[in-house]
Amino acid sequence: MKILISDYPGTCGRDTCYEEKILKEHIKDVQVVFHEYSDENKAEFFKELKDADGLITAFIKIDGEVLDRAPKLKCISINATGYNNVDIKELKARKIGLCNVHEYCTQEVAEHTLALILSLSRQIKHYQNDIEEKNIWDYNTASGMRRIKGQTLAIFGLGRIGQVVAKIAQAFGMKVMAVDDFLPPEIAKKLNVKMVDKETALKDADIISNHMNQTDKTTYYFAIEEFQKMKKCPIFINVARGAAVKEADLKRALDEGIVRGAGLDVLEDENPILKNNLFLHRENVILTPHAAFYSQTSMKDLQRISCENIAYFLKGEYEKVFKMIV
Repeated sequence: MKILISDYPGTCGRDTCYEEKILKEHIKDVQVVFHEYSDENKAEFFKELKDADGLITAFIKIDGEVLDRAPKLKCISINATGYNNVDIKELKARKIGLCNVHEYCTQEVAEHTLALILSLSRQIKHYQNDIEEKNIWDYNTASGMRRIKGQTLAIFGLGRIGQVVAKIAQAFGMKVMAVDDFLPPEIAKKLNVKMVDKETALKDADIISNHMNQTDKTTYYFAIEEFQKMKKCPIFINVARGAAVKEADLKRALDEGIVRGAGLDVLEDENPILKNNLFLHRENVILTPHAAFYSQTSMKDLQRISCENIAYFLKGEYEKVFKMIV
């Protein structure tokens, strides 16, 4: 049995020996092959995929063209939570399984969210620039700073991550409301979170944080129409998906003072050309490189679960797969 682990070079620089060890613990006769993928050289990838029983990847686009080159493939394990790079209809038609890592970094993303909120609220970037660029040691150069206790946080998407963000925010003394059309009301009640509609959240929030899944309905969910409804000049946080925010409109909202600060862990382009980015050199904007998920702990969990998922699937132990999509 052969399992191919393949992705773009940026995601392959990890401890692959750990993954091989896990796979061999579960499947004694397994052959594990690692391959750095390149869009310019698909032929090498197709060569390795031809006799693979399983594929572990995060970002490679899996469509009919790829699956035509994988006659033995039985399962794809996504070592990420998202799987929008995979053509589900093609997998179903070919009876190929798909697993993803349902949960591995909830705590990290929640912590990152609060780190952005606190840094923007306390204008850390402004002070850092004063000290490092201007050699100014003066607390009074910042303006408009507000105590975070008592402010209202609106969470869009009160799933696993949103719920942890709510708990941490409440520990800081913040009031929390949420927008989520799919959450059972008893969960919000247990968390002491007030469920509201989109219009109310935009109007009443001091801080807005996006944690929604990416769907057709949430693409450009935050555009100029939404920003203009933000009456309290909020801090805006996006650690979910870049496509949820129309970046040109957010820039306009920042320029016009509709939004007082933004913390963005994701951008519209997953691999942005930073040289011309709209949000560079702004003291009220913090950008991080899609890093909210990252810690040594979360990465170990990600590797372990993605390997266990494909091993359980190939052994027919479907009930042990952490999350099976197909």
